[in-house]
Amino acid sequence: MLLPCLREYPRTCSGGKSWCAYCYVPRRKGFANPITVFTNIDQITGHLRRHVARQGPKTVPDQCDPAAWVYDIGENSDCSVDALVSDNVADLVATFRDLPTAKASFATKYVNRQLLDLDPRGRTRVRFSVMPDDDARVLDVRTSRVAERIAAVDDFVAAGYEVHLNLSPVVLREGWEEAWGRLLARLSDELGAAARAQAAAEVILLTHNEALHEVNLGWHPTAEQLLWRPDLQEPKRSQNGQDNVRYRAGVKRAAVARLRELVAREAPWLRIRYAF
Repeated sequence: MLLPCLREYPRTCSGGKSWCAYCYVPRRKGFANPITVFTNIDQITGHLRRHVARQGPKTVPDQCDPAAWVYDIGENSDCSVDALVSDNVADLVATFRDLPTAKASFATKYVNRQLLDLDPRGRTRVRFSVMPDDDARVLDVRTSRVAERIAAVDDFVAAGYEVHLNLSPVVLREGWEEAWGRLLARLSDELGAAARAQAAAEVILLTHNEALHEVNLGWHPTAEQLLWRPDLQEPKRSQNGQDNVRYRAGVKRAAVARLRELVAREAPWLRIRYAF
C-alpha cells in the first residue's frame, strides 16, 4: 500500500526496535511499535528537491545551521535502524548529497556501520545521542551502548557525515553532575581532532508524561524511579497539545546553567547549539 508521508518533516518510516523509557511514542502505542516503511520514496525525494529549490539560498544563519536549510528525516524513527530494513535512508542521503543549500539530519542511538558506505559528502548530519552509561542502561533499552556510539563518531566523520551530539535527555538524579562531567571528559579524551572541530550539541532536559508514566509502571517501573520526580517537576502544555511534566522552571534553569559549566570545563571545544 502506498503511504504518502511528508508534511513538515520528510519522514519515510515510523516506529522502531528501541524501547527508550522516555520516548513520546509509547504514550499512544505502548511499546508495541513495529517499523512501518513508507513506499512513496520517489514522491518524497521529488518533493524535497522542489521544496529546497523554492527556499533558495539561506542568507540568515540560525541555530540549526549557518548556511544550509536543515531537514529532520528521523522525527518519528531512528534512521540508523530504518536503514537495516529499507533503502529509503540511502535514497535520502543520496538526494541531499546533490543539494548544496540543504542538509538532512537525524538523531540516533544505534550504530549502523552500513551507513558508512553511503558517501554523504557533508550533506547529512548524524546526531548521536549520549548520556551517562548508568542512566542509559536503565532508560535506553535495545539501543547501542553509549561507548559504541562514542567510538563510532570518528568513523562517521571520516565517511563524510557531519556529526553532532545530543546531550539528552538530561535526567536529574543524585550524582547527575558528576556523571555528566565524566561523560564529557570521556568525549574529550576519545574523539579525534576532526570530530571535535566540527562538533556541536543540543542539550535537552527530560520532559515526561503521566500517560507514559502509567505505561512504564507496568512495563519498566525501574525507569520511573529516575523519570517520575513530582518533587522536581511541574505541568507543561507542549506545542502539540500534550499535557506533560518537566522540571520546575527554577530547577531547570539551574541545571541548564550547570551543564553549560560542565561543558565549558570538560569539553570546551563542544559548541552548544541550544539548551532547554
